[in-house]
Amino acid sequence: MAFAVVGHRGAMAEAPENTIASFRVAEEAGVDEMETDVRISSDGQLFMLHDATLDRVAAEPAGKGLGPVAELTWSTISSVDVGEGERVPTLEQMYQATTRLIQLEIKDLAAIDGLTGFFPQHPGYAERTILTGFSVEAMITVAEKLPEIPRGIIVPSWTDAEAHPGGYRKLIKETGSCRIHSGGEGLTAEIVRQLHDEGFPVHGWPTRDEDDLRRWLELGVDGTTSDDPRTVRRWLAEALQ
Repeated sequence: MAFAVVGHRGAMAEAPENTIASFRVAEEAGVDEMETDVRISSDGQLFMLHDATLDRVAAEPAGKGLGPVAELTWSTISSVDVGEGERVPTLEQMYQATTRLIQLEIKDLAAIDGLTGFFPQHPGYAERTILTGFSVEAMITVAEKLPEIPRGIIVPSWTDAEAHPGGYRKLIKETGSCRIHSGGEGLTAEIVRQLHDEGFPVHGWPTRDEDDLRRWLELGVDGTTSDDPRTVRRWLAEALQ
């Protein structure tokens, strides 16, 4: 199986994160998959944003200090410049601007009900989506409400997966995950082989430099996530020569 390069929030090293510009750059750079984050506004609009507020990404003072986006209307959220004139895109705009498999990370449990209405109306988008999240509760909920869409649990480290009550197998079973996204601590080549033998792909994150990529390749994982997928693509090509 080919090693997958995943664009983190698009290609945030080259364009404002989680924007149409970032998604388009990631596609142009040749990502295999794209990771992005979904939230929902107070009036029910699904949109792409990592943080619970706009404070970090807002390019102008007027966009800061507005409070939690879950309490804001879409008209307010969409009015904020999040860098280089870009605006926060809706979930549908993100899908319209992309063609790759989407790792859709659930940042707010409230967004799940919105997704249960969205995907039945957009089966083509559902077919190129894997729902992800750090929250076991979120993954269990989407397993119940959107069982047809694959899921991937995210853990900060393999140590965290092992520490889950019942261990990593219970974590995978509870969340109905078809693969696991793990930080590097505690992860070994033997564990990766074991997961593969049990039918579970492993994605390692993040990749910030060539040493990170080299380690993932040595461990035998199936892919990695990077802010700069274009550069990781180049490193990968060099490593495989």
